[in-house]
Amino acid sequence: MMLPLASIAMPLIIIRQAMHSRMTPSTAILLTIPPLLWAGNAVVGRMVHAWVPPMTLNFLRWAIALLILLPYGGVVFRKDSGLWASWRRFSLLGLLGVGLYNSLQYLALQSSTPINVTLVAASMPVWMLLVGSLFFHAKVTGRQVVGAALSIAGVLVVLSRGEWHQLMGMRLVPGDIFMILATISWSFYSWMLTQAKDPKQIRANWAAFLLAQVVYGLIWSFAFVAGEWAARDARIAWSWPLAAALLFIAVGPAVIAYRCWGTGVQRAGPGVAGFFSNLTPLFAAVMSSAFLGEPPHLFHAAAFMLIVGGIVFSSRLGKSSR
Repeated sequence: MMLPLASIAMPLIIIRQAMHSRMTPSTAILLTIPPLLWAGNAVVGRMVHAWVPPMTLNFLRWAIALLILLPYGGVVFRKDSGLWASWRRFSLLGLLGVGLYNSLQYLALQSSTPINVTLVAASMPVWMLLVGSLFFHAKVTGRQVVGAALSIAGVLVVLSRGEWHQLMGMRLVPGDIFMILATISWSFYSWMLTQAKDPKQIRANWAAFLLAQVVYGLIWSFAFVAGEWAARDARIAWSWPLAAALLFIAVGPAVIAYRCWGTGVQRAGPGVAGFFSNLTPLFAAVMSSAFLGEPPHLFHAAAFMLIVGGIVFSSRLGKSSR
């Protein structure tokens, strides 16, 4: 049920926004590639969850990404780049974005499905609103509050598996909690990006800017891996499928998606680009059904529509604002 409803609703929303932004086909493609790759990241993370521990998976992913980024952003290691002078900022960005968010997502996929994980992640604008208001003095409008309530209702549908009468005695699977924590971490990360001016040599080069975060993020990730291997009997079941999976999540969701998203946002603006990010649950539903045998249910469709509806409502501008 989810696929027909989402297939009709989401493209209509995107087309409507694109009409106002005069989006070109190339920009639309740039903004569609990242959600497709992010959905693939969730599905692959679920596929390999029995082969490699989640913290280790995240560390290996970004270690490979670092090697890929070096030829394009190696300027970041120059003494005058600002990487070392701004170590506090990039260390925190690396913790929140590279370390915590991705580790928690892979940890969530140990006990939750890619559809659930991506639907909970689709509530990101709600957490952005709350974090911005509570910690960064951002103004909140009544329309945003109503939109946030709708999106939260969608998340509750996912967490309760569509059975509202069980909300009072609802038992969350660990993956649901981990993904909520991941979205909160990413919200802080996103707000931090707007709070300081980074050194020109780093900000002007997308690869250098990502690499600066990866350098410190890998330090945090290694600490998480050390704790993971000390706390459990962690093992890696090496195989060619696992190697292919690592290469995909390092090249696709980590590097290509970041590059396409950055360019697409610059062209269309964050307001319009935000709608494309909500294609991720739709792509995850299709991939989960095709590769994991985990078909979507009716409550997934209801949750998807509530989350998207809340985001659309809260982001609509009045006539005077337009």
